[in-house]
Amino acid sequence: MARDNSAQVIVIGAGLSGLTAASALNRQGIDVIVLEASSNVGGRVNSADTKLGSHLDLGGQWIGHGHHRIAALVDKARGTTYQTFSRGLPNIVREGRTVSPFSPSVFLATIYLLFFELASRMYVPRRWINVSVDKAIATLVPLEITRQLLHLLVAVCSTTELAMFSVYSFAKAIPLSGGLLTMLRTQGGAQDRLVVESMGITTSMLANELSRKVLTDMSVTSVSQIHRDEVTIRTASGRQFHARKVIITVPPPMLKSIKFDPLLPPERIALQENTRMGVVYKAIAVFDKPFWREGLGGEFLVLDNPACGVFDSSSPGGPGHLCFLVPGTPARQLDTLDPSVRRELLLSRLAPHLGHQVLQPVDWLEKPWHLDEYCGGGYLAYALVGTSEGTLPMPHKPINNLHWAGTETAQEHPGYLEGAVQSGERVANEVACALGGAHTDDQKERT
Repeated sequence: MARDNSAQVIVIGAGLSGLTAASALNRQGIDVIVLEASSNVGGRVNSADTKLGSHLDLGGQWIGHGHHRIAALVDKARGTTYQTFSRGLPNIVREGRTVSPFSPSVFLATIYLLFFELASRMYVPRRWINVSVDKAIATLVPLEITRQLLHLLVAVCSTTELAMFSVYSFAKAIPLSGGLLTMLRTQGGAQDRLVVESMGITTSMLANELSRKVLTDMSVTSVSQIHRDEVTIRTASGRQFHARKVIITVPPPMLKSIKFDPLLPPERIALQENTRMGVVYKAIAVFDKPFWREGLGGEFLVLDNPACGVFDSSSPGGPGHLCFLVPGTPARQLDTLDPSVRRELLLSRLAPHLGHQVLQPVDWLEKPWHLDEYCGGGYLAYALVGTSEGTLPMPHKPINNLHWAGTETAQEHPGYLEGAVQSGERVANEVACALGGAHTDDQKERT
């Protein structure tokens, strides 16, 4: 068993990636301690209960089509999944009116998306690294509605601030997640299924498996590996921990507050400096029932500023849940508003299409992820325009006894829950092999 301040492996970060890694190592009989800076486990998985007793996710929530790792984890946690309700195409709304999916503006947006999908799979010119998505759209797209639609679609699937995100980085990320059309689709795509009990059942299950080995309110301030076979970790509370191996699941931009001794290699420091966390505000309006299904449905792309995506995340037989995602720079416009004003602003734009009933939710829960002290943003970190260090998947080569995980490092579906689980499994195998090899070497030296 791990002592209070010492273990074979210490994991920094109790998000889905860190808990997956720690649980896998624990099952192999390897002593492990997980240090989490916040008061809660889960990281970018953040679940809540509503006034009606239903469960929802203010963080990652969807199981994408083919995301078998997170699906297996939900199944292990005895979760009940259901398909996201969709009628195929979302309602596109601008200035209080719907935009026909067969309009020239939407047709042109589709052409651009198909071209970019093809380019991402065939050839991505290196020079695109210096062109922001924002600039590319402004330069190449002639119609205003098309520009607004493309801005929103890219931001919804990346949560990047498009003036800071390169066309190159976006193109490189697309094949890793099954293609752009898959990333944007609900049924059969990246937003395919949801969990009745909320995604929090997975992180709670993993934390319970680890029992007292998960320590919260442990903000790491320094990581020292001046000794060959030992890493020393210090926290803001003054506690000190020791391990042979350390797994770091904190996204690169959030590592700047941690002092490393010796200093990290220049390429790793550049990764921290040249990446930023995604910006996204998420809210869920709760109603007695999903009344919108009797009309236009609950899937919208609202192009008016601040642009947002709206999804019907209601579970079968449960109350109505309307999920709002305001991604990228527009999310910052909501930061200074009173909560009631934010709610009125977002809901009022649906009233012409769903009726005044939408203005009176039973409950309203919200989370501006870019203001979260510990996560720093969501869904993931991204490379700044003009740089390549943070191109997905982000590097995870071990540095002596430091190993790296997190959804940004996943070879498949980086930025998704699936990627978080994949990276956790990968790093657990990596560390277990390294510990086995070190054990063998120690035996040889003694003989």
